[in-house]
Amino acid sequence: MKSVSKERRESRLKRHDRIRRRVSGTEAQPRLCVFRSHAHVHVQIVDDARGVSLVGASTLSPELKGALAGKKKTEASHEVGKLVAARALAKGIKRVRFDRGGYIYHGRVKAVAEGARAGGLEF
Repeated sequence: MKSVSKERRESRLKRHDRIRRRVSGTEAQPRLCVFRSHAHVHVQIVDDARGVSLVGASTLSPELKGALAGKKKTEASHEVGKLVAARALAKGIKRVRFDRGGYIYHGRVKAVAEGARAGGLEF
């Protein structure tokens, strides 16, 4: 597997910092942040005012482990988005701000957003 170059990783982190200056979660509208690695996707809903993670889900979640067998990474990301939306709605969270984490809104990041919208979250 090809590793990501140091310059590319630093560039993504700079983009992430610029986005984080503009996007912050409040109690009324928390932040839905996405992290993707080569193999997995992790999603959290964060209240930045209190500094706590309210809801989280990933491709490693026990609820999805069997359901993701044989699916492509983008399909799995869509399922993660639906799972985090279901967990958020159970806690009374309906509106969120989307933080793509410096990643391009394409592929797995877009699939998470579409899954969360399909699950009932509003951006």
